[in-house]
Amino acid sequence: MSRTDVLVVGGGPVGLAAAIEARLAGLSAVVVEPRTAPVDKACGEGLMPGALAAVQRLGVDPPGHVLAGISYRDGRRVADHRFGGGILGRGVRRTTLHAALHERAVALGVGFVDARVDTVTQAVDAVEAAGVRARWMLACDGLHSTVRRITGLETARPGRAGRASSGTQRFGLRQHYRVEAWTDLVEVHWAARVEAYVTPVADDVVGVALLGPRGTDYATGLASVPELAARLAAAEPLGGVRGAGPLRQDARRRTAGRVRLVGDASGYVDALTGEGLRVGLAQAAAAVRHLDDPEAYERAWARVTRDYRVLTQGLVAAATSPARRAIVPLATHAPALYGAVVDRLAR
Repeated sequence: MSRTDVLVVGGGPVGLAAAIEARLAGLSAVVVEPRTAPVDKACGEGLMPGALAAVQRLGVDPPGHVLAGISYRDGRRVADHRFGGGILGRGVRRTTLHAALHERAVALGVGFVDARVDTVTQAVDAVEAAGVRARWMLACDGLHSTVRRITGLETARPGRAGRASSGTQRFGLRQHYRVEAWTDLVEVHWAARVEAYVTPVADDVVGVALLGPRGTDYATGLASVPELAARLAAAEPLGGVRGAGPLRQDARRRTAGRVRLVGDASGYVDALTGEGLRVGLAQAAAAVRHLDDPEAYERAWARVTRDYRVLTQGLVAAATSPARRAIVPLATHAPALYGAVVDRLAR
């Protein structure tokens, strides 16, 4: 059995970031991941300024398309806000980001094990999984985390304990298109049942992610946004439609013995604010910083996710209620409030 300081379960961007954080802290690290890099995922692919800065701090600077702000649109009204202070984000294809993080991890000496984690065994001073014995485990295995379940940290599934009924469960779908990028803003188109996120990831490629209820059909959802459907009518689709969900996931705690939940595995509200990756990167840094102190990690987790959780929960509540139709008008008529929220989340 091999040994390491930190065993990371899940080799997505947050898992790779956690392994890089461990190596930068002088610790050995091994990532357990059965998929071959680069790994794709249904997501909006926008690195907000805070997320871009966090990635660059790790020594990674992936190519993409500049993002200068957010645009809320409902077919009649437009509310644009450019990030304050001249800060910029970047639209980056998930495969491009993953490849850059993987290359950095390899360069730093992170080890990789091609396996799935089905069991976790803990002792007083160690944790074992996939043939690796480690001092700590960081579970970065996503929305449907196996480690969260087998360590007893998972709460009841949404809809079983009043957290979210099946009618309010939300899912994400994403498709890329070969078309000249027409904006340097992330466009969020609000339709009756879906939101469409448009993120330029290259000069000639845009990603369009739809968020909506269970059973959302991508073509139908896109057709419900006439402005966007018209722009993409002659565009070449790149690859297939990818999906993810349900998006709402909860955990009782983020720690169990020597196991720490990080990223989507630690709990996820929704993709509405586009802040999942920034929050996941902050959690990875906090987890490595507080490996020896689970309560300190719990406090740090609450601190770095507070704005995201509060603002996203409020926005999701509005988006799944009759108040949905007022979101863009409010952003239009209260630009200072809208801008303050965008800037707060961007950082």
